[in-house]
Amino acid sequence: MYFWATDGHLPGTGSRNLFDVDFLAGFWSALPPLMRDPVLFAIPFFLLLLTLEWTAARKLERFETLETDANTGQPRPASGAYLTRDSMASISMGLVSIASTAGWKTLALLGYAALYAYVAPWHLPASQWYTWVIAILGVDVLYYTYHRIAHRVRLIWATHQAHHSSEYFNFATALRQKWNNSGEILLWVPLPLLGLPPWMVFFSWSLNLIYQFWVHTERIDKLPRPFEFVFNTPSHHRVHHGMDKVYLDKNYGGIFIIWDRLFGSFQAESFRPHYGLTKRVDTFNIWKLQTREYAAIARDWRSATRLRDRLGFVFGPPGWEPRAVARTRDAVPAATSR
Repeated sequence: MYFWATDGHLPGTGSRNLFDVDFLAGFWSALPPLMRDPVLFAIPFFLLLLTLEWTAARKLERFETLETDANTGQPRPASGAYLTRDSMASISMGLVSIASTAGWKTLALLGYAALYAYVAPWHLPASQWYTWVIAILGVDVLYYTYHRIAHRVRLIWATHQAHHSSEYFNFATALRQKWNNSGEILLWVPLPLLGLPPWMVFFSWSLNLIYQFWVHTERIDKLPRPFEFVFNTPSHHRVHHGMDKVYLDKNYGGIFIIWDRLFGSFQAESFRPHYGLTKRVDTFNIWKLQTREYAAIARDWRSATRLRDRLGFVFGPPGWEPRAVARTRDAVPAATSR
């Protein structure tokens, strides 16, 4: 079974028109596996934008500089600033993620292809515009679902938290990717079941990721209101990366922000966010950045004496703790104040 094809014939045997979807599928399947990801073709543009923003930070004297927070009086990274060690950590994590994602996609292809070939009640024609609309919207709404779960279930947050660990917000931060894509792969299972060819699922996934690169910047202010209403923008995504209470767990959209507006997780940007995790991470070691939360879950699991508490530490929201511990912690300041 030739799972990259969009119909019964081998791709590439028909029209050679570059705009013919069957030819596109054939061309894509003829590439070596590691070259089938559009993200690889976008890397030069990522590096170009990163270099331009990096250069702008140097010219504007915001390279590795701090400013004083107006509310707390504490130092914080200046708007648009870069820190070399932080950026190198982000870029390194991105390079590793290219290889790890290729591995996860290979595993996903086996499952998606089987579902598409033997379970899907119909096969949607890739040559029709509506199939592409279903693919792009389907990937995006399921990405929103995964992203929201990742912020509310600690086990999945352990995978995602590395992306949020930087206190800087720039194009380098966009490359600070996770190495475990299992959550997204499971969430996109409905797409091949709906009859979307597996290659279209992966292609739409990559387009979603490419789009999200440009929203990681403080150099772009708010855009025209119609665009801000429908699409994810730098302003919306700055909110998502903010650790401020009003910004926490908001704006999960990938390409479209309409899911957040529909499902009650939207928050407009009203002040410059404080970036990073609520508990500061003082390391640039990429292995520790990727695995620190898994290690914390293991420690909490071992310290718990009840199964209920152990399950809470794994499947509860980040920061969850047993009620008895929470009551004791909350009572200490009250007793001290008296």
